[in-house]
Formats: sequence, structure tokens, C-alpha cells
Amino acid sequence: MRVIVMGSGGIGGYFGARLVKVGAEVTFLARGQHLAAMQQNGLRINSKIDGTWTLPVKAVADLSGEAPADIVLFCVKSYDTETAIETIRPVISPHTGIISLQNGMGNEEKLAAAFGEDRVIGGICYIFANITEPGVIAHHQLSKIVFGDWTATTSDRCQRFLALCGAAGFEAVHSTDVRKTLWEKYVFLTAMAGTTALTRQPAGTVQQQPAVEALFLGQLDELLALAAASKIGLDADMRERCRSFLAGLAPGNYSSLYLDLAQGNRLELEALHGHAVRLGRRLSVPTPMLDAVYGGLYPYKDGAPAK
Repeated sequence: MRVIVMGSGGIGGYFGARLVKVGAEVTFLARGQHLAAMQQNGLRINSKIDGTWTLPVKAVADLSGEAPADIVLFCVKSYDTETAIETIRPVISPHTGIISLQNGMGNEEKLAAAFGEDRVIGGICYIFANITEPGVIAHHQLSKIVFGDWTATTSDRCQRFLALCGAAGFEAVHSTDVRKTLWEKYVFLTAMAGTTALTRQPAGTVQQQPAVEALFLGQLDELLALAAASKIGLDADMRERCRSFLAGLAPGNYSSLYLDLAQGNRLELEALHGHAVRLGRRLSVPTPMLDAVYGGLYPYKDGAPAK
């Protein structure tokens, strides 16, 4: 199976490396020093779960002349979706499946508009991983993906990729209602990302400090209200499931939104809180907590403000 990894950061780098390990034909898209390090030294994974290992990998800056892909793992930041769509065009065939493993809402719709719904596979991942230096990815906790065809069918390519993930040794689940699946992650991730980024504190602070947990729960309740108004059909115990998931996180874990904030990078704020705030206005669902977090982080959405 020919796999293209569009975006070789923590998510794409880790899952792509696991696929390389079992002999899959994987090409990584990267740039700058990260690309140069991967081409020269391979890709190193420092995992608290799997140990440390380094693999020689194929890493490129563009896809000109590359053969069509069976699967594209689309792992770029949400604000880079449109640019990345143009980057992957050379390898998209009528049989290619594009699995979005991105944060926030609206990414699958952009892919469908560009390539057609039949090529889009919605997906989510549960993982804490990030680039620590060029060519090196730290994997802290979890390694699971859930995905399903955007058209609610069950394609052969999904079943083949599911088998490949099983061979690679990480958990993969096929979803028959991928829009519901996306919302299940969206409600937790948005609340958790907003809390860790606004407070500049890790999961342990959210777990242990009632005032900080209240910030998390306030956002979560508003997001669940938006899901109900949108008739997503989330399970009745979703709030408690999110609380249990929070309790199971390693205390030192941060969201990627916080890591981008701390590094002065652009934020995926519009695909997370921005989407929720706009949806609340459209559906007449009050979102005061989400509005406050959105406003608190807004000055940083394009990177560190000029002083």
C-alpha cells in the first residue's frame, strides 16, 4: 500500500514511521530543517511507550513525479489545509483515499470540495506527540486513530488500511458515523486545548485544581449544547466520558494549541473555538465561556503579537 504523509510532525511522523517499520511504502512531505534531517539521518522516534528507534525514510519537499497514492494521511495544521490541498494534487487518483487527521472542524469539507466526497475519509487521532528537534519526534502517550468514509460507505481502501494499521501495531478503528466521531473528539479537544493554552498549564493542573477544571467543564458543556442543537447524536454519557479521559491523561501533557502558543507559532484557534463561537451565533446557542477563551487567545492566533 502506497502511503503519502502530508505533514510530518508529531502525528504524521509517528504514525508514518510505524507504517514504515512494517514495510509499507511511505513518502513523507516535510520542509526546512526537519526535511533535511530526515533525508540525512532518517526519522527518530523517542517514545515513552515504544522506546527509541530510528528509521531511514523517504522524505521530499514536493510530490512532482511521484506515483499516485493509495492513502494520503493529511496531517497538516488546519490553517494550512488549502495550501496542502494543492501540494497533494499530483498524487490523487480516482482510487486515492485522503484521511484527515487534523484538529477542529471544516477540514473534510474543504477536501471534499477540492477532490470529491468519495475520496475523503474523515478521521481523528488520540496521541500526544511533537517534534523536539529536526528529524526527532517525542511520543508521550496514546496511539489510536479512528476513521471512516465521508460518504458513510465502507470502502475496500479503508479495510485495507485498517489491516495495515493492525500490522503496524497501533490501534485503529473503522467508524460508520464519522461525523459523530469527529464531534466526540472536537468537544474534548476544544475544551482541553483552550484550558491548557489560556492557563499555560498542563493536564495535571486541570485535573487537580477545581477552578481550572471548571474552565474546562464550562467550555465542554457549551460544546455539548452545540452538538445537541446540531443534532449530532452524541451519547448521553459524553460529559462523563470526557471527564474520565481527562483523568487518564499524563499530568505533564499539553495540548498542541498550547505548544504552538508557547513557541510563538500560528494557532488552530479558528478551527477550534472560532468554529464553536460562529456556530453558537448561527444556532442561537449561548457560548460565553467559549467566547471568553476565544477572545483571550485571539491576539496570538497569527503568532506572537508584535511588541
